[in-house]
Amino acid sequence: MKFTDQLAAAERRNDSMLCVGLDPDPAKFPAPWRDDPRRIHDFCAAIVDATKDLVIAFKPQIAYFAAQRAEDQLERLIAHIAKVAPEVPVILDAKRGDIGATAEQYAREAFERYRADALTLSPLMGYDSIEPYLRHADKGLLLLCRTSNPGGADLQAQPLASGRLLFEHIAELVQGPWNRNGQLGLVVGATFPGEIERVRHLAPTVPLLIPGIGAQGGDAAATVRAGWRQAGGRTVGPVIVSSSRAILYAGNGADFAAAARVVALQVRQELALARS
Repeated sequence: MKFTDQLAAAERRNDSMLCVGLDPDPAKFPAPWRDDPRRIHDFCAAIVDATKDLVIAFKPQIAYFAAQRAEDQLERLIAHIAKVAPEVPVILDAKRGDIGATAEQYAREAFERYRADALTLSPLMGYDSIEPYLRHADKGLLLLCRTSNPGGADLQAQPLASGRLLFEHIAELVQGPWNRNGQLGLVVGATFPGEIERVRHLAPTVPLLIPGIGAQGGDAAATVRAGWRQAGGRTVGPVIVSSSRAILYAGNGADFAAAARVVALQVRQELALARS
């Protein structure tokens, strides 16, 4: 099943635009798991089990696993998601950005080893850094465009000779000539709703992965209004609004997963109200 089809199906099934980011930090785990990296899978799997009917996607961030030598736990976690929530796509957040044979290996890592449904990429090296991943024709690729960090403007907001800003040019490429499989999308930060709206104007139909709500301060309602589009009663401009810490660490006791579900329900409802 193609990533965009998975995304549409999960949006309809769970009535959701919420993506739960899986950024496990053992120092924030509830007792008695605190500071125990061996419980990364258990912690994340509990969050998945508690929220799987509320989300459009899950987004594990690979650095949180690799830093703890927990790549095997990431493999098990993605397999667990495929078992308990096969309709929910997994976006591996790795922000890869190399070319040639190295990019081919990164693609194998994401799609063959971890069996993710989509991957985040940096497009700074141009189409050469995207093409090896396109050989996995059904997989999603979400390219950094206008990120939520303040320093993103150092490059992304610089004007080109055409008059376009760099992030605008990336949006046009993803909507147009680079999107040969129809599985490309863009990463746009929730802290810049004006830029989300501009990206959506230039790329009206591609998925937008929008991190930055919750702990990073992005406004959920403004995010949806800027990025989500509908025609004929169906979504034509899907958004994937990601929240990590606010959900993962909503509780620090034995009921941490139940607390995560409460916050996820609240965020899902807030997003739905903005959409309607």
